[in-house]
Amino acid sequence: MLTYQDCVELSDLTEEEIEAIAQHEHLPEMAALELGSYMVHTEEGIPMIKRIILDDIEEARRRGHVEKVLQLKLVLKHFVDTHPNNRAAA
Repeated sequence: MLTYQDCVELSDLTEEEIEAIAQHEHLPEMAALELGSYMVHTEEGIPMIKRIILDDIEEARRRGHVEKVLQLKLVLKHFVDTHPNNRAAA
């Protein structure tokens, strides 16, 4: 039986990237993990995930959540660094 952590490791996403998807899409983390895992393995999904993280950054900025903005910027940097073929996307 796979644990949640096993699924995270198989998804090619970090827990923080999955959390960003969950927040943006208003999904439980397991559903966001499944969605994100599908998206990250498609050409059009990678720029969509980048856009989700950017949207989350903007939402946190609008709400004045400075620490969340900084945390999400690190999530975005890691995502871009680990998916270099899509730097110009989104």
